[in-house]
Amino acid sequence: MQTPHYPHPIIAREGWPFLAIAVAIALVVTYFSISWSILFWVIALFVLQFFRDPQRQGSSSPLAVISPADGRIVVVAEVDDPYAKRRALKISVFMNVFNVHSNRSPVDGTVQHVEYFPGKFFNASLDKASLENERNAMVLKTTRGDIVTAVQVAGLVAKRILCYAQLNQVLARGQRYGFIRFGSRVDVYLPIGSRPRVTIGDKVSATSTVLAELPEHVLQAEPTKAQSSQTESSQTESSQTESSQTKAAV
Repeated sequence: MQTPHYPHPIIAREGWPFLAIAVAIALVVTYFSISWSILFWVIALFVLQFFRDPQRQGSSSPLAVISPADGRIVVVAEVDDPYAKRRALKISVFMNVFNVHSNRSPVDGTVQHVEYFPGKFFNASLDKASLENERNAMVLKTTRGDIVTAVQVAGLVAKRILCYAQLNQVLARGQRYGFIRFGSRVDVYLPIGSRPRVTIGDKVSATSTVLAELPEHVLQAEPTKAQSSQTESSQTESSQTESSQTKAAV
């Protein structure tokens, strides 16, 4: 296990304005009526727990795909990945209002594409939410060449998706890249051959839980220009040799 560098406060910055307003209202009500203020302090505590953003330990395995969010697994299936245009293993994490809502990169990789899609606000636990709700897709490419897509999906209550990832940015596994306010879902699309480590109904924690393991194959690197030139030269010499042998035989 390893603890990724996580330079973020225990209470997410995205929640500071909401927490300040909730506490201010509770203080004002307390001044006039302690009994009536109890409800407002409960609300303030709810806001405080919603925006908590703890540091977590994660797997050190190079093939591990970590959970990008806290929540419950609602989908483990082979589907079409509409963002990377391929067949993929899809694993979906549904977050309720009591889960941590900061989103973290599932793998080490370079951001290949980021795209926002406006949409509806169905219950995020429904399958149709993946393609019809407001969402933000991020496509990553690992150093091995594996493509991993992470999609933040807004829910019935969630009305704001925040994604800080930029094109060509290099993200570390477990690095915070976004936040979704008040209930939502994250879909992860993995290469065919990836081995799921979770099943539907499992509770998972961001960074700490391994969702799946990438295929063990290692993609061959593209040949360099020097290697290509050497190969072409060898092929030319071979052709010339065969031609000379043929003429000699004639």
